Amino acid sequence: MSPTPVHVLITGAAGQIGYALAPQVCRGAMLGADVPIVLHLLDIPPAEASLKGVAMELTDAAYPLLKGIVATVDVDEACKGVDIAVMVGGFPRGPGMERKEVMSKNVAIYKGQASALETHANAGCKVVVVANPANTNALILSNYAPKIPKENVTCLTRLDHNRALGQVSEKTGAPVSEVKNVIIWGNHSSTQYPDVNHGEVSGMPIRSAIGDDAYLDGEFVKTVQQRGAAIIAARKLSSALSAASSVCDHVRDWVNGTAPGTWTSMGVVSPGGDDAYGIEEGLMYSFPVTCANGRWSIVPGLKIDDRSRGLMDATAAELKEEKAMAEELIAAM
Repeated sequence: MSPTPVHVLITGAAGQIGYALAPQVCRGAMLGADVPIVLHLLDIPPAEASLKGVAMELTDAAYPLLKGIVATVDVDEACKGVDIAVMVGGFPRGPGMERKEVMSKNVAIYKGQASALETHANAGCKVVVVANPANTNALILSNYAPKIPKENVTCLTRLDHNRALGQVSEKTGAPVSEVKNVIIWGNHSSTQYPDVNHGEVSGMPIRSAIGDDAYLDGEFVKTVQQRGAAIIAARKLSSALSAASSVCDHVRDWVNGTAPGTWTSMGVVSPGGDDAYGIEEGLMYSFPVTCANGRWSIVPGLKIDDRSRGLMDATAAELKEEKAMAEELIAAM
């Protein structure tokens, strides 16, 4: 076992995703079975009693990797010395709420949490934002925590990536372990573009294995885009188990590296230019990436057809609109 524990922060830790995520982290699903951790759990004051209950259960589970728990409603205390921050907490969109209203509340939340991470987190802290609008929340956090390198702030599109892998697996009957190199382009929203043009299943191109372009260009895309809503309709609650698992996948690949010959999808700040497939510099956009030595790199040189270009640009346009809205709200604060 590594001698130095890694300090992992989970915000919104008393909520559904936090409750599903914490035990997976403690079992080594995020960083490995030989990496001890200190878990920092943050939630809002009305959830303080529930948060204490989560901490009690984690203690009772007697995880060998768990070397300490910081359970608090104080954001500064929660952020002290953290190496990895999983930002699950955010203001959810309720019935009848306009997107700008939700954005306004989350701008304030993420600006404040950025300041706490800027002051108290370790300089090399890796951040993954889960709360929606995930891309724009991550962009806000990045802008207000300049001590943290831009490339160390990401948002979660691995859940969408895993959903795409699962759909291909179900359609072909192949184990999901045999499916690789799908791509989620753009926003973690219904405009995202799940792309199978470069993917394989059991060593065969996905399009050839499925043999149904109408399905892949229609039902498949809509299923991945709308999967979160379908789960809410089915269980009357949002995705928690799959989101928690995907957070672990995201961080594990980022820290430990992607397998040779495979890539994953991550929301990262676009560097702009040809290396970012023409996506405007500064947008928090999901790309195909490989990871090594704790760093991500956008997969270069993929051929983009006209249909894909249009879908990639459409989701970029939504992100530009969200970015402009966030900047307007910040300026009015």
